[in-house]
Amino acid sequence: MTQQLAVAPASGRTATTPGTAAAPTTAPGPAGPTGPAAPLGTATLGTAGLVTVLLGAFLPMLDFFIVNVALPTVGHDLAAGPAVLELIAAGYGIAFAVLLVLGGRLGDSYGRRRLFVTGAVAFALTSLACGLAPDAWSLVAARAAQGASAALLIPQVLGTITAATEGARRGRALSVYGAVGGIAVVIGQVLGGMLVAADLFGTGWRSVFLLNTPFALLAVVLAARYVPESRATTAARVDVPGTALLTATLLSLLIPLMEGRAAGWPLWSWVLLALFPVLAIAFTAVERRAERRGDTPLLPPSLLRIPEMRRGLGIALPYFAGFGGFMFVIAVALQQGLRLGPVAAGWALVPMAVGYFSASLSGPRLIGRWGSRVLSAGAVVQATGLATLALTVLADWSHLSPLRMAPGVALAGIGQGLIGTPLFRVVLSKVPAARAGVGSGVLATGQQSSLALGVATLGTLYLSLSPVLGMDRALALCLGVQLLGSFTVLYLTTRLPRSIG
Repeated sequence: MTQQLAVAPASGRTATTPGTAAAPTTAPGPAGPTGPAAPLGTATLGTAGLVTVLLGAFLPMLDFFIVNVALPTVGHDLAAGPAVLELIAAGYGIAFAVLLVLGGRLGDSYGRRRLFVTGAVAFALTSLACGLAPDAWSLVAARAAQGASAALLIPQVLGTITAATEGARRGRALSVYGAVGGIAVVIGQVLGGMLVAADLFGTGWRSVFLLNTPFALLAVVLAARYVPESRATTAARVDVPGTALLTATLLSLLIPLMEGRAAGWPLWSWVLLALFPVLAIAFTAVERRAERRGDTPLLPPSLLRIPEMRRGLGIALPYFAGFGGFMFVIAVALQQGLRLGPVAAGWALVPMAVGYFSASLSGPRLIGRWGSRVLSAGAVVQATGLATLALTVLADWSHLSPLRMAPGVALAGIGQGLIGTPLFRVVLSKVPAARAGVGSGVLATGQQSSLALGVATLGTLYLSLSPVLGMDRALALCLGVQLLGSFTVLYLTTRLPRSIG
């Protein structure tokens, strides 16, 4: 689900250190095409270098999924209420979202290997801070910092692959990169539960975070030896006002949605919600002004005039919001409602992960034959899975088990894979090559923002209704809301052109 997280280079040309290459970066991959580059030599990213950058991509992807399974245990150990758990889950995504494009542009300017190493070191340290957090609010802060470090790390992966490989080797590298997301889903669900249950050296849930540190540091050591340096010769300037306003806009919406219910909807929550449209309008105005001046805004408004981009963002919002909310709600429902242990809760979602992974592998081939119909089919399959799961929950909640959930979650996973994997390629198909990196960044930012919004909205809905309706009906209602999102995705996919270039 998160293999689309990378932001491609946003600049015009890519340079490498002596002896390295900058192959043309217009080949589409799992995360969509990247920005154009001028070839300057021979590709030099070897197998060891590819493994290194993929390790750097795998860790942040894994962290999204592995943490969800551990959340109920975190809440018990740190006496954290459900609203704080929402912040732990969504804070990572918020920081990731607002800094993703910034991380890509810093890599363009200062060197992608340098920013990869910086991001990996920061990810190791912030993961350590998460694992050693003495209280819930310290963990919230550390998770936000961890998301920021991931935003430095992830964009350099695809940028390095496209700058330092070419031809068939690049195609294979991008295919493997796409599969990494599916692998992270599968491993994250099971490994998270196993680590919490194993209580290694008495660390409990903390091992979920501490595990990142040695592997991130290993990526640092390997990158210094095996990853070539590359940078853009004409990198876009950082849009500081746009980044600050986007951060403020997202926080003014998400913080009251997550914390307002638990706090009894105090005045500050309504003030923040009232500020949201004001900040959103100010952000739009600043971005339009920057584009008129010839600068490169964080989210260029002109891209929204491209129908495929505009409709693609419409697809991304319900799709990713539904997924982010589902992962949070199902983790709470299984462990606090059904009293399943973390291992059983992790295994309950493996059919979804396997279904997503399998569909991801076949997605590029299906798109080549059936075009955007693949996304429409994915929306139908996902809706069928969600409806099946909701009916299973309502039929016999007291005897609900991972085995009984398997048909519904497997169908939902297959549908998600058929939508998520081709989405970037479909949406960016009409974006000019010179702006493909920026377009990829816009969609990736929308993805992460939607994931955080899903946790805030569906999570709050479930937590508000479960004491009144019961956990089974509250869960079924949330699945119904996500089902409506699937129908929205289905409608929007019918507005896309059938043939995808």
